[in-house]
Amino acid sequence: MQNESPESHTLIVHSRGGMYLGSMPSLCRECLTCFETGPRCPSCGRPRVIAHPELWDLSIAHMDCDAFYASVEKRDNPELADKPVIVGGGRRGVVSTACYIARMRGVKSAMPMFQALKKCPDAVVVKPRMDVYVETSKAIRAMMEEMTPSIEPLSLDEAFMDLTGTARLHGQPPAVMLARLVSRMKAELGITGSIGLSHNKFLAKIASDLDKPRGFSVIGQAETVDFLRPKPVRLIWGVGSVAQESLERAGIRTFEDLMRWDREALSQRFGSMGDRLWHLARGEDHRGVQHNAPIKSISNETTFYEDTGDVDILDGHLWRLCEKVSDRAKARALAGRVVTLKLKDSKFKLITRRVTLPDSTHIADRIYRTARALFDQVPGTGPYRLIGAGLSHLGPEEDADRAGDLLDPKAGTRAKAERATDEIRARFGESAILKGRSLR
Repeated sequence: MQNESPESHTLIVHSRGGMYLGSMPSLCRECLTCFETGPRCPSCGRPRVIAHPELWDLSIAHMDCDAFYASVEKRDNPELADKPVIVGGGRRGVVSTACYIARMRGVKSAMPMFQALKKCPDAVVVKPRMDVYVETSKAIRAMMEEMTPSIEPLSLDEAFMDLTGTARLHGQPPAVMLARLVSRMKAELGITGSIGLSHNKFLAKIASDLDKPRGFSVIGQAETVDFLRPKPVRLIWGVGSVAQESLERAGIRTFEDLMRWDREALSQRFGSMGDRLWHLARGEDHRGVQHNAPIKSISNETTFYEDTGDVDILDGHLWRLCEKVSDRAKARALAGRVVTLKLKDSKFKLITRRVTLPDSTHIADRIYRTARALFDQVPGTGPYRLIGAGLSHLGPEEDADRAGDLLDPKAGTRAKAERATDEIRARFGESAILKGRSLR
């Protein structure tokens, strides 16, 4: 394998589609050989080649696992390998994620389960196993830390990385190290991922979605404006349906539309968001990769396929949501002081209630009881189309649940029982112990 980085040649050609005009830095994603130009690797003869004029010069990356939860389930149960798999709740729940076989049939994340099963009736539905996903995520993070300390996780299955200055340390440019990362993920963990490589976070995240699954896409500086020009503005991370409608009312549907607006006009029309849009329209993003950026909150919610005001049904969902929030907090060794309840009624009115506890917690029973008390204070009886629970003002778990509850002397006993239950579930599986309210 060649460790030296070949000289980049003056040629502004985007080669993601397989066109090779002139000499260009190239990398085999199978054997990691570096070479110049060609649709196949000169060492192993395989066609999985990434070529780009700026391949050795770019260092901001976004790695996104491919259908992460579903991939873990297929890894752990080979019988699912060729089957459509949906990870999510029961028929009244929603899809957490779906494998690519199910996605090809129209199943999408956050889709109501009844709708997903109509589109893919032969799908195998698997309940989420957050503890397993967290452990796999930690293993991937450890691999990343061998490459660079500048890592900004966005969730369990994706993260930004800044590999600036690491070529001298590793003797290889960032592109090679990124290809090695996804190769190790597949070989050691049975998980595939897609890489986006560019000169800033905004473009790296866009690039990682261009060729999933198992993709490796590059957006260089020289091609940025031409690449963005015809793309829809919904590619901008954080532009949801409401913002998109606002942009469309202003006649802005593509980046080219956005480029026609001057900076002052955008700021007057959209406030602080307008200035950000002006920069992003030109592919400018000055945010750095935030190493160890703190997690501000942990939350979970579910949307019902039929609006409901049934308190027993709502209570069952609330317990499961609080249990998931608790599991995620425990997995990260975190606890929080603020519990939040979220409801959305049949007219799409959003209702939120929150309370600050005297000390932090990550105990599911305590989060649930607090959220249930908030629910009981909400006037009216619904019906509701969504319910959610969250934990915020997070910190280390060391001082969690120390103060006790003078108004609930049995809280400490329940907390001890819950920790014992956690140990049993960790040893024998998630279904080893189930609370009655989980079955509602």
